[in-house]
Parts: sequence; C-alpha cells; structure tokens
Amino acid sequence: MDHVGSLNAFVCAADARSFTVAGQRLGLSSSAIGKAITRLEERLGVRLFHRSTRTITLTEEGALFLERCRRILSEIEAAEMELAQSRDAPRGKLRVSLPILNPVTVPALCAFMRAYPEIELDLDFNDRTVDIIEEGFDVVLRAGEVSDSRLMSRMVGEFRLRLVASPDYLAQRGIPCVPEDLVKHACLHHRYATSGKLERWPLRRNGEDVDMLLPAAAVANTIEPLIAMAEQGLGIACLPENALQRQLEDGTLRTVLDEYVEHSGPFRLLWPSSRYPSPKLRAFVQFMAQNLFATAS
Repeated sequence: MDHVGSLNAFVCAADARSFTVAGQRLGLSSSAIGKAITRLEERLGVRLFHRSTRTITLTEEGALFLERCRRILSEIEAAEMELAQSRDAPRGKLRVSLPILNPVTVPALCAFMRAYPEIELDLDFNDRTVDIIEEGFDVVLRAGEVSDSRLMSRMVGEFRLRLVASPDYLAQRGIPCVPEDLVKHACLHHRYATSGKLERWPLRRNGEDVDMLLPAAAVANTIEPLIAMAEQGLGIACLPENALQRQLEDGTLRTVLDEYVEHSGPFRLLWPSSRYPSPKLRAFVQFMAQNLFATAS
C-alpha cells in the first residue's frame, strides 16, 4: 500500500507540476510529497523529475513511467468500483449444504431465489456432517450446537421432535398411553447418516430419560420416507415438528405421548470465519434468518 501511495503522489505531482499543489490535493505537505517521490526514485534507480526552485518537469523515464502508473491506478479504481457494486447487488454462485428437510427448506429457498435472481444456488441436500472448509461450501444449515472455532454461526430457528402416527394406524393398533406401550407398536426409525446410529427417541418421565429397546418396522437415513410411511399407516415415527406442518394441520398425522417427549434444539447457519463475508453470503444468511421458519409455518 505504501507503493500505491507513492505512485499516487507521483501522478498527482506530474499533473500539477508542483509538489505543493499535489500535497494540497492529497491532504499532505509538499515535503511529504517530495520524500515519497524521492523514495520511489531510489527504489526504481531512475530520476523521475527535473527539479528547480520554481517548477518540476518529467524526465524521459518519468514520462514513460507516468503512463504505466495511470493504468495501474485506473485498474485499482475499477476494482474498487466493482466491489462497491457487488455490495449493492449480490450475485454469483453460492454453495449451500442443507439437511433433507424439504418441507422447511424448499419454500424458503424458492423465496430467496425470487428475491435474489442474480445469485446461483448450488444446493447439496444430505444429512451427514460436512466439512464446510475442506469441501468448499459457502454456508451450511445444520441442527445442534457448534464446536468448530473456524466457523461463524447464526441461529435461525428451533426444532422439536414429536412422535406421530396416522389416525388409521392408531385406530387399528391403539393409542400408546405410556412409553412402555411402544414395544407393541411398529416403530419407524431415523438413522444418522454420519455415525450410522439410530436416533434416540427423547422419552422422559419425571425428569429422567426413559430408555428401552424399541421394535423397528423400518429404518431410513432421511426423514421424508419416514413421513410417507407414517402417513400410510405403517407405524409411529419420531420426527421434527417443523417438517410436519401440513400433516398436522390436515390431520393425516397425529401426535402421541406428548407429555413424555421432551426435546428441542437449534437450527444454525454456519460459514467460514471472515472479517469480510461476501455480499451473496450476507444476503443468504440475513434472508434465511428472517424467512426459513416463517415460510414453513
């Protein structure tokens, strides 16, 4: 940056033909302008100006150097203007990783695309824990807490797990009244894509966990098949309430054992730590924080 300042001082002095006038234009003393140009001449090993007590004139080398300096400073100015415009109009490709929670995420993503048509979304839907930096994602949406110091985060909502089944299933198999009743039911389980373990059903009684070996009618590593199976009357599933908005409203699914299910957690957007996040990233984080669960409700 000191080199750029010296170039700017040189161009201004050449245009004004005066260190004093150049200093006035740049808010510096004539002495500071003179010293900057002297350092530049020493670094280049050539004399740029002929100096007299009244005027300064360019040497032949100075005249050649002036044209190159004008181009350099013009490119810097153009780059600054381009960045300024990008701050005003977010654009470009944005790589996003999201859990397969389509009833929640897809409406918000569609609304974002309408609001920011110049941002190209490259979406990766999966339930595994991705390495944001190693895999080159700009931002990810994940449930749970954050422990990676390389990442920035913003909470965008909460989720709660509920046990659900269809009215037809409950009419045929009975409504479970206590957690122990579940051992007589067809249970539809979610398997974590990363660890391969079954997600624990958050059953509690009198402030203590209720753990038991539940039967497994089916196991899936994403929730959408489990929603469909529950709607078809094939069993009871433990699923995020946010993903069941339509089914709970139209009555195709009903909750059971509500007084024994205690679980909630945060949804967070995560992105690589930076003092200067890109305009497209700022736009995405702000929009999703305001609209993700609003569009799902």
